[in-house]
Amino acid sequence: MSNKQPGPGFEPDQVDEIVEQWHRERPDVDVSGMAIIGRLARLEKMIRPRVNSVFAEHDLENWEFDVLATLVRNGSPYQLTPGELLDSMMITSGAMTNRIDRLEQRGFVQRAKSPTDGRQVLVTITKAGRKKLDAALVDHADNELAILAPLEQADRERLVELLRILHHAVGGQPRQDAAP
Repeated sequence: MSNKQPGPGFEPDQVDEIVEQWHRERPDVDVSGMAIIGRLARLEKMIRPRVNSVFAEHDLENWEFDVLATLVRNGSPYQLTPGELLDSMMITSGAMTNRIDRLEQRGFVQRAKSPTDGRQVLVTITKAGRKKLDAALVDHADNELAILAPLEQADRERLVELLRILHHAVGGQPRQDAAP
C-alpha cells in the first residue's frame, strides 16, 4: 500500500502527510480512503466560506438562495407546496416552515391556498424574490466556475462522473426495494 505522490508541480499536502503517517504506524490497515474523504471534507470547509460570501454580498443566506432557486428551477409558475420544497431540500418540516416564514417576511415568497385544493398551500416566489435570486445566481455561478478554474474541462466532467457514482453508492438514490 504505497502512498501515491501528488501530481506534477504539487508538494505533498497535509492529507498526504496523514496518510503516510498511518502507513508508517499501521501498515496493516488500508487508509487510502482518507486521501479522498479527507480532501472532500477539507475542500468543503474551504469552499463553503467562498460560496457564502457571494450570498452575503446579495444579502442572502445559503438556505434562502436554496429555497428561491428550488422554486425557480422547477419552472413556471414558480410555486411548490411546502411538502414539495421539503422533499427537494431534505430538511425537517419544522425547518421548512420556519424558512418559508422568514422568506415571506422579507417579501421573497408568498403563500396562497391552492385553487384546486383549498387544504393545500402553494409557496410562490415574488418579483422581489426573483430579482434577488437572479442577481445572486449570476455571481454564484461565476464564483463556482472560478473555484473550479484549476481543472481542465475533461477533468471536471470526469470528476462529475466519479462524484455521481460515489453519491449514488453512498445513498444518493433510494434503493429499489426500499419501502416508501
